[in-house]
This record gives sequence, C-alpha cells and structure tokens, in this order.
Amino acid sequence: MAKKSKKDTSSSLRQLDNKTHIFGAGEVANQNIVDALEVNFMPYAMSVIMSRAIPEIDGFKPSHRKILYMMYKMGLLSGPRAKSAKIVGQVMQLNPHGDAAIYDTMVRLSKGYEALLHPYVDSKGNFGKAFSRDMMWAASRYTEAKLEKICTEFFVDIDKDTVDMVDNFDNTMKEPALLPVNFPSVLVNANTGIAAGMASSICSFNLEEVCKTTIELIKNPKHDVIETLLAPDFSGGGLLVYDRNALEEIYRTGRGGFKVRARYTVDKPNSCIEITEIPPTTTCEAIIDKIIEKVKAGSIKEISDIRDETDLGGLKITIDVKRGTDCDKLMKKLFDSTPLQDTFSCNFNVLVNGKPSVYGVKELLNEWIDFRSNCVTRRTAFDLKRAKDRLHLLKGLEKILLDIDKAIKIIRNTDEESDVIPNLMIGFGIDKIQAEYVAEIKLRHLNREYILKRLQDIEKLETAIKDLEDILSTPKRIKQIIVFELKEVIKKYAKPRRTEIYYPSDEDDEPVVEELPDYPVNLFFTKEGYFKKITPLSLRMGGEHKFKEGDFIAQSFESTNNKELLFFTNKCQVYKTKANAFADTKASSMGEFVASKLEMEEGEIPVFLVVTDDKYAGNVLFFFENGKAAKVELSAYSTKTNRKKLIKAYSDKSPLAAAVQLEQDKELVVISSAGRHLLINTAVINSKTTKDTIGVGVMTLKKGQRVLTVRDYVQGEFAKPYRYKSKNLPAAGALLSAEDSGEQLVLE
Repeated sequence: MAKKSKKDTSSSLRQLDNKTHIFGAGEVANQNIVDALEVNFMPYAMSVIMSRAIPEIDGFKPSHRKILYMMYKMGLLSGPRAKSAKIVGQVMQLNPHGDAAIYDTMVRLSKGYEALLHPYVDSKGNFGKAFSRDMMWAASRYTEAKLEKICTEFFVDIDKDTVDMVDNFDNTMKEPALLPVNFPSVLVNANTGIAAGMASSICSFNLEEVCKTTIELIKNPKHDVIETLLAPDFSGGGLLVYDRNALEEIYRTGRGGFKVRARYTVDKPNSCIEITEIPPTTTCEAIIDKIIEKVKAGSIKEISDIRDETDLGGLKITIDVKRGTDCDKLMKKLFDSTPLQDTFSCNFNVLVNGKPSVYGVKELLNEWIDFRSNCVTRRTAFDLKRAKDRLHLLKGLEKILLDIDKAIKIIRNTDEESDVIPNLMIGFGIDKIQAEYVAEIKLRHLNREYILKRLQDIEKLETAIKDLEDILSTPKRIKQIIVFELKEVIKKYAKPRRTEIYYPSDEDDEPVVEELPDYPVNLFFTKEGYFKKITPLSLRMGGEHKFKEGDFIAQSFESTNNKELLFFTNKCQVYKTKANAFADTKASSMGEFVASKLEMEEGEIPVFLVVTDDKYAGNVLFFFENGKAAKVELSAYSTKTNRKKLIKAYSDKSPLAAAVQLEQDKELVVISSAGRHLLINTAVINSKTTKDTIGVGVMTLKKGQRVLTVRDYVQGEFAKPYRYKSKNLPAAGALLSAEDSGEQLVLE
C-alpha cells in the first residue's frame, strides 16, 4: 500500500482559529432509523435473549450450562474440589465474557451462597450470602468448588447422543446445547433475568412436589397441578401468604405475584423479636434501613434498637422493643410498611426450541415432558445401535468358534498384512467389520473359554435389542421410564418444604390501628399556614405566641391528641391527618409549616382547618366570593381507606371567601366588600353530600362586589337585628346603622 503523503494528510485537517479540526467532524448524517435498529440493535437484542438472560427448558441459562459442563469435563463430579480460579480459567474456553462474570455466576449456583433450594456447586470458603447485600464473597483464588451430587442427573446420559453438541465460540471444542436433565429443574430452582424488551422471573418449587406433579401429568393430562404443587418454596424459608386465586393465576398464565413474609420468634424475657428468615426479594440491610427510617420518622415508636446478629449459625435480625409492646401487633405493622413482607412477581418466560414464550406451570411441565421424551428416545436409539453393533461382532466371532485353527492358519499363510481381512472374510463368510474384530483379537484370547464367554452375551444382547426396539415403538414405555427416573430422583434428593404455607385469617386483613396516648391539647392554625399543638400545662407555663412576621392565629381549638385534622387548601383539595402526627410544642415556637409536613403540591397552601373525630359528624359551610354558599356534610370526607388527600374538596367555580365548621346550626354575619351585612341562620341552607357542589345564592352583589368575610353573630351586637335579616335568600343585606357602626370595626 502506497504511503500517504503529507499533503494528502494535511488536506484532511483545517486550521481554524489556531485550532486543529478533523474534516467532517460534527456533521449530522441522515440515517433510516429502521435500518439502524435492524443493523445495530437487533443482533444485540437477539444475543441477549437467546444466549444470556432467558433460561431454556432444561432450567439453565447458557452461562450456567457452560460452568456445569466444564466442571463435569474437569472430573469435578466425583473428584476432589478444585480452586475456583482454575475452574473459571477452564470455563473461559466456552464463555469468553471475562473471569469476573463467570465467577459471580458460579457463586450464585453454590451451596455457600444459599440462593438455590438445591445448589449445583459444592463450595468451600467464603461464597457470600444471598440474604446480605454487604456480605461479599472472597476472590476466586481463595475458594474451592466441585459439583454437587444432584448434578449426576444432568450428565448421566450426556455421552449417549441425548442432546445436540454444538461448537463453542471459536470452534475448538464441543458443548451441549441443552443438558439432559431427568427432572424439571426449570421449576426446582429460582431463575431471573432481564433481556432486551423482555424478562424472566421463575420462582422455585419443592423438588418432590414438582416431580410428583410431573408424574401425575404423565398419567393424567387433565390433572389439576395445584392439588400436588402446593405453592412455591424458597431456600431462605419464610412464610408464603396463601392466596389460592393468585396461585391459580400464576399456574395458568405464568404471570402474577404472591406475598412472602419473614419468620420471627418473640423472646419475652429479653423484650426482643428475633427474625431468622426473610423473603427472597430483599436483604437484611434493606430491612434494617427501612425500619430505622420508620423509627426516625416517628411512625414506629415501639422499637428501641435493631441490629444484625447474623453469624455462622445463620441469619438473625434482633429488634429490641419497649416494655409493654405487643410484639405480634408490631410485626403486623412492620409487615405492612417494610420489606419484612414482600411480593415475588412471576414471569415464566422460557426459551423452548429457540422461541421465548411465557408458559403456565402445566404448559411448562408438558414441554419438559416432551423434551425429556426426546432425550430418552435418543438415548434408547443410541443404546440400540451399540447393542446391534456388538451383536454383529459377536455373530462373526461365533463363526470363528467352528474352526479356530482354520482362522490361525489363514492368518499365518497370508503373505501380506493387507490380505488378512479379505482372506478371513472369504474363509468364514463374514463381512469386513467382523473380520477386523477377529483379526484384532489378542493371541492369548484365541482359546475356546474366552470365545464361549463372549458368545454367552449373544442371547442377552438379542433380548436387550428386542426390548429397546419395543421402547422406541411404544411411547407409553418412554413415559414409564420418565416416571421411574422421577421417582428415583425423589428418593435421592427430596427435602422437606422450607417455606411454610401461611393461611391468613380475617384478622390479617384488618388494618393495624396504632394505639397512641390521647390527652388534652390546644390546637392553633395561623393565617400563613403554621400549626401548633400545645398541652394545656405548657400553654399556661409558656409566654406569648411566636409568629412569622405578619402572621397571626386564624383558628384555635381545645381538643385531644387523637382527633382527625382536615386541612383545606387554596387548590380545592383537603389533606387528612391526625393531631398525633404533629409533635407537641411550646407557644414560643413558630410551629410546623403544614404544606411541608403534608407534602402539598408546589404553590399549594392550607387555608382552613376542621377538627373532628372518626365519626365525622356535622357540616362544613363554604362561602364563595360570588355570594353563594355550599353546606357539605363532613361525612363526605370520610373514607374507608387511609387516603391522605382528596381532590375536589369544594367548588372551584368562585374563590373561597370563608369556611365555617358547623357542629350545629347557628347565626352568622356575612359581610360584603360594599360594607353590607347580612344576618343568616345556617339552618336555611340545605346540606349536600357532593363535596364540590356550587351551593346556593346567599348574598346578592352588584358588579365588582364580592363577599369579604363571614363571622359568628354575637348576641346583642346589633341594636335592631331584623334590619340585617331577610325572609328570602339571596338578599343584599344592609349597611350598618349609626347606632351599630360605633361598635363595629371600620373596613378598609
């Protein structure tokens, strides 16, 4: 290739403002998005789906299969353990994705990590723990591993053409496309993966239950799997909250979720709770962090300390509780608000014949039965061919038995070695394969005893061949073999359930009611949206109220600590809480800013407070600037669920001028911007159950006028009250008389 000249090189560079720029850099090239996706993204997506993230019908992702197969080829099924670093190095012949990824995958398959119900790797050393976020595994140079005994069931027939063998990434060796597993491992161990545009999440089931369910399906294709496959089972134990409808949905569609909660014991003498099993979807650290967060927020007040006491004996989280705490009620509260109870979401997405699809449990087991039937068929065909080949050789040996001396004579009298085989074929009427077998017999074996012993196998082989041919021609016998193998797996590897099935009672559905002390308090709500809760003693002992500049008390109540609070805002919404959600304070404090405390929307401020009990008795009377008033029953704001915010709390057709809480009807004075006063009795306004009703006309207003404020009528404040009353509403009201104006505040 000709050397590029300096002139040509410099032509691709331009000197602009004393800076070097590459020609064409920064230019936008037009490219068809469909072509870009097809050329660049689709191969990647297919690789992730087919070769990485989604498990296949044998229950393994390619990374799992490569590790187990290479460990099998290294003799680690029955031999001593090998250094993990050595195993990782060997696996890189099949998986060129880096040693760290291989070792991390092997760790998750190990007994020490405790992620699988039936681990595949017998580990020695620190392999971390699945239930701990911070307990990391040691480097591969420090740990050792071999295959667990259950892996025998994966490789027992692998050399009998039961599965296809394919080239590895550089065509230097062969590896199995699938492992000929003789039990449905795809359901026995949990498996999750995220591909491109799809994901897989398969929960684990008890091996004995899976095998028995498969046996029943083979015997009766209409078998209801939920009768034998009771529920998922996890290596970490815990309690599965039984919901038959949810499980049936998962079994039918392959999608859905169920709840798993932690197992705990109460140590009454030491006033503590010990948690020894947690859901498979969380870790000790996540649980502890969430509980600490709840304690700091004040929503959980019964806990005095929490610590992780996990050691070689296993997982243990200890929660110290305050004296007199009902531990079962506390745990129920923790189940509702922390990962001590979590949902496992299922998505049984499996690759079958190179096609990803979501299967229900019965469909998945039927696909496995078809896969295993094919493995047994291929194994039987392999054994049949070997038996026929062996029989063919022995038939040739049988003819030699008639005259061994003749065979020796033919060989001795043959001048050239290449003529030995043809002469034997002619002399005994045998074919080339038989002649080669006879010619290769050692001289020491050319005796009648040896040959007779070999010939005794002919009858056995003929019987075996007949049986193998019958198996291949009778699908029922193949199913019987699968059933027999499943029963053997149950005998060898069955374990009791680790996750207990918990059948919830009616009490479990009842919300936890937090029993907080109820005592007298004084409540103060200011114009700027600050709230104070002060005990009567503190109020008497304290000095003057402290406010933000320009702020003042808009509402005050003598109440108790457990009363309901409803804060109505300028955006026609209401936020519900309780007085006990606010800390006791002093008059010298500014109080808490309600908008921040209740996490209101940007620009939203509270304008009116209602204090009530859980019966929500009475009404709220809203007065709008357009002269209308809406009387809404307080019960309209009561909800069965613990919703914290309700929208459309009152009408938004006109700005709110004032609001009044009514325990019973009373007289009010409505004042307009024109200085007119209207004296009304709230009994004349009918109450509504619709929160955002526009209301009825109360005060007639001229253009540019509006309702300014509303206050309680003080008996005797007007010399002639009838002047301000009207028989019919709406009414304009009246200006203050001379004798009343001296006692009223002048409106600016």
